[in-house]
Amino acid sequence: MNPLLLPILPLLTPTLIAQGPNRNFPRRDSRPIITREDRLRQHSDRFLFQTRPAHRSRTETLKITLAAGTHDRTNTPVRLPVSVPKAFAEAREVSLKGRKGVRLVGQLTAPGLLADPEPAGRDMVARELHFILPSLEAGRSLPLEVTLSHSKDLAGEESFAWRDTLGESTELRFGARPVLRYMYKALDESSKEARDLTYKVFHHLYDPSGTRLVTKGAGGLFPHHRGLYYGFNKVSYGGGKTADVWHATGDAHQSHAGFLASEAGPVLGRHRVAIHWHGPGKEVFAREERELTVYRVPGGQLVEFASRLASRVGPVKLDGDPQHAGFHFRADNEVAETTKGQTYYLRPDGAGKPGETRNWPAQQTHVNLPWDAMSFVLGGRRYTAVYLDRPSNPKEARFSERDYGRFGSYFEYELDEKRPLEVSYRIWLQEGDMTAPLVAARAADFVEPVEVRTK
Repeated sequence: MNPLLLPILPLLTPTLIAQGPNRNFPRRDSRPIITREDRLRQHSDRFLFQTRPAHRSRTETLKITLAAGTHDRTNTPVRLPVSVPKAFAEAREVSLKGRKGVRLVGQLTAPGLLADPEPAGRDMVARELHFILPSLEAGRSLPLEVTLSHSKDLAGEESFAWRDTLGESTELRFGARPVLRYMYKALDESSKEARDLTYKVFHHLYDPSGTRLVTKGAGGLFPHHRGLYYGFNKVSYGGGKTADVWHATGDAHQSHAGFLASEAGPVLGRHRVAIHWHGPGKEVFAREERELTVYRVPGGQLVEFASRLASRVGPVKLDGDPQHAGFHFRADNEVAETTKGQTYYLRPDGAGKPGETRNWPAQQTHVNLPWDAMSFVLGGRRYTAVYLDRPSNPKEARFSERDYGRFGSYFEYELDEKRPLEVSYRIWLQEGDMTAPLVAARAADFVEPVEVRTK
């Protein structure tokens, strides 16, 4: 019997890929319980690989068709859940070929943090196929043949790679170009200064050329703002306990608890880390799995952030304010010191004036935005950072903007052991200005992905 390809749905789940053994979190209460037998029965009429038996084959092939839907697609990441024979779980070459000489490079990865992979079947492994679609006009389709192979020598193939500085940071590079850096030094309470440097973990982002960091680290204006960061300043649990993991006051802080998985190839680089959220007495009241993915997209940096936060202590209420809770981007401190007068925001209703900002609750309608974009100047160059939200993230999402280079959103949420918090966002960074239609196209790729079906 030919192997089964897992369902290819309209890809409304995050395109995040990583490995890791810790997938024993409870499902959301709203999800129906479906047994493995139910799923296998549901898939009995689904898609098939066109291949010889795996033990005699050097390749696996699959014919698919991409449909752009109602949006023009340009340099769009595509994710395809598949089930492959175990012998091809670590396929070294993934190629896609189409008509008129179309040739694309793919990458096979383990399922992402927020993916819900279906049963793979006997002698099969759940995987996800990733590639970048260069261009496809709205309403058009593109047939492709996917081939998995072990034969290619990838020694000369430019790709992502992770480099760790033990106990300090780990950096993602594409070839020789630095892309992303995770700061994870352990809490150091030998002095106030040392603690201020180490009370939270975060990710730095480089500019598209890899010549400088565009995000802020410790110090500077509002030292609690750092890079790409996620937390809440008003956390309550346990009959009166409170914690502020944004400012890390008292015993509260976030700490790196381990590396769970990493991926690196020609299409994307990704890692998943475990992070402990500490409250009074340094108690771990919640454990987070945080996953960041960088896609090889021409013209800028496309970063996807995903998180699953699970309580260790029963009900936990997450709250805060738009400036000190949720997921945020903070530009390098040079913006605050020198160029904040040149910062402007581009929103779905148009571009604002330099220095003009909107913040909930002063602007009550500044909520549930599909996207927000900040244009700022560093080192004499203008950059635009785009913040993409998803409808599936908790709402009401209350947004905040500052001319010194920080923007993002937060929400209120209550989690417990049976109800973890799952969120995903994207950040797009490029040099120069952007227009609203260009930003909207990035948002459409995120929330209305390319449809993939069998030919």
